[in-house]
Amino acid sequence: MRDAVESMRIKVPTRGNRCLEDFLGAANSDEQLKAWWHVAQANANRLGMSDHSWIHIQIVTNIALRLFRLLHRRGLEPDTVRIHGMRAPDAEVVIAAGCLLHDVGMSIHRTDHEAYSLFLAADKLETLLAGAYDEPERSVLAAEAMHAIIAHRRRGDPFTVEAGIVRVADALDMAEGRSRLPFESGRPNIHSLSAAAIEAVKIEAGEEKAVRIEIDMNNSSGIFQVDELLATKLRGSGLEEQIEVVARIDAEHEKRLVPVFRI
Repeated sequence: MRDAVESMRIKVPTRGNRCLEDFLGAANSDEQLKAWWHVAQANANRLGMSDHSWIHIQIVTNIALRLFRLLHRRGLEPDTVRIHGMRAPDAEVVIAAGCLLHDVGMSIHRTDHEAYSLFLAADKLETLLAGAYDEPERSVLAAEAMHAIIAHRRRGDPFTVEAGIVRVADALDMAEGRSRLPFESGRPNIHSLSAAAIEAVKIEAGEEKAVRIEIDMNNSSGIFQVDELLATKLRGSGLEEQIEVVARIDAEHEKRLVPVFRI
């Protein structure tokens, strides 16, 4: 267990954002946070769920920062700037903090894990942000990160750009790798089957909208991931008008019931 925790290290492109670098450095040095990630995955294993390990955390963080940078490039102003008069790099810290801590409550229980994540994050954010921020900025960013954590749940009602991004990014970790554990355990379900159908997720700058997400599927069961999980998270995120999603089925061996699925 110690070796597994020691090997965990979140890597994202910081692009010279020193505050983000300091925050990630603190997170990568925090053995308690890593232990929570370890137990969160242990509980996912017990429940036969898809990957909720630190790998999921890293993927979601990278996706979220990718989304934010594409949206900001097209003029979308984050609430950290618009409301609090801070900078776009500070919004990246809020987003990263929301991603790193959004599932730590899974170490306690799956049911209401978003609320348990807040319970654990409240004190931990103080520690992780201490090296980069003084008060009152530290508490402002912690509060915005905790809003992103609670708002990632199914009916979370996010009302900041940052929270909407975390919510959508969580749903975009849907490629086939997340189905590995349920298949290995011999207990595939609709979540693992649909995840196995997702070949690739591409996030690019759009033309009509700021972001275009293309999802390649090898089987129509992947529509569950797109419609039941991603579409549910996208609706109500506040980003619906900024993000276009196109899912395509490209498999000669399967009847193409829905060649293109749009939301």
